[in-house]
Amino acid sequence: MIQPAARVNSVQEYYFSRKLKEVAQMNAEGLNVISLAIGSPDMPPSEQTIEKLCEVARDPKAHGYQPTAGLPELRQAMAGFYKRVYGVEVDWRTELQPIIGSKEGIMYATLAFCNAGDEVLVPDPGYPTYTAINNIFGTKIVYYNLREDNGWQPDFDELERMDLSKVKVMWTNYPNMPTGGNARRETFEKLVDFARRHEIVVVNDNPYSLILNEHPMSIMQVPGAKDCCVEFNSMSKSHNMPGWRMAMMVGNKEYISWMFKIQSNIENGMFRGIQLAAAEAFNTNSEEWHRVNNIENYGRRRAIAEQIMTALGCSFDPAQVGMFLWGRIPDSYANVEDLTEKVLHEARVFITPGFIFGENGKRYIRISLCAKDENIREALERIILWKNK
Repeated sequence: MIQPAARVNSVQEYYFSRKLKEVAQMNAEGLNVISLAIGSPDMPPSEQTIEKLCEVARDPKAHGYQPTAGLPELRQAMAGFYKRVYGVEVDWRTELQPIIGSKEGIMYATLAFCNAGDEVLVPDPGYPTYTAINNIFGTKIVYYNLREDNGWQPDFDELERMDLSKVKVMWTNYPNMPTGGNARRETFEKLVDFARRHEIVVVNDNPYSLILNEHPMSIMQVPGAKDCCVEFNSMSKSHNMPGWRMAMMVGNKEYISWMFKIQSNIENGMFRGIQLAAAEAFNTNSEEWHRVNNIENYGRRRAIAEQIMTALGCSFDPAQVGMFLWGRIPDSYANVEDLTEKVLHEARVFITPGFIFGENGKRYIRISLCAKDENIREALERIILWKNK
């Protein structure tokens, strides 16, 4: 009998892929579940972004294959975004590369920097895709701890005590998902120093820096970061474009060329209309647009989510940023699914159990802010009613 490749058994179906089937069945039965689980912005892109997409799509010459490297207009707009938001100079010709999403970027970086058997440092808790993709490609995962009492920042003393001789890549994610720990200049400086001394490439995943955050940061702001770091950035969260699959890799020209060599053998260029519309968003979405969408809108929702956390008896750090709220469950629950499954099946609200992000997330839940205000309020009312039964 034909058997699957070993890598198929090294990963499981993504938690949300599996769980959303259950939620869909509940909805089909008329239970009307409110989902506060997925981080998919429910608001549209800016009007000028949509208009540019439609304008280009009407051009009969716009529908052919496009260069994998990306259009100059898009690359220039991405470099302009880094200069305007982070104060970082990026050569649009050589120091950035458009990609169809950060998940794909994780794959390109892993293939470009690691051989099978090399070690990679992965945060716990952290984005599950870091683990999944490295499992698929046969690298050895070494988890490093993020803890609440350290602001969810790396413990560099602990890292220095590890055997780092086989480590090729360190995955970081600031502002952090799922914990909401914000980026810190001190952390970025320590990461650059750590990477340089140990000859490790630090890859910082940075899609959340504009969400509920007055002071967005990039690891590329640290002198010398381009020599030893790569950063991913995405339009999914900051520009309300998750389904458009538009992101970028930023780093020195050699690193970018290695990753692009991999990319060019896997994907073709994105549709011309999406590229030019993304450039339009980078160039024309004003500070006011970002404030309304990324600060005020999520701020209203966050205030309701905090009430949900309080109603569930969970504790949380009010200083966290990003489009989720991360909270510690009461000690009265033996495990997190004792809470999340009751909330799902009895209050009909879907929230995320923290165990999917790693061992250090087992006593936490995550609430997404990607739902209409009225739906989050309805979720709060359902949970209060369930708690008072």
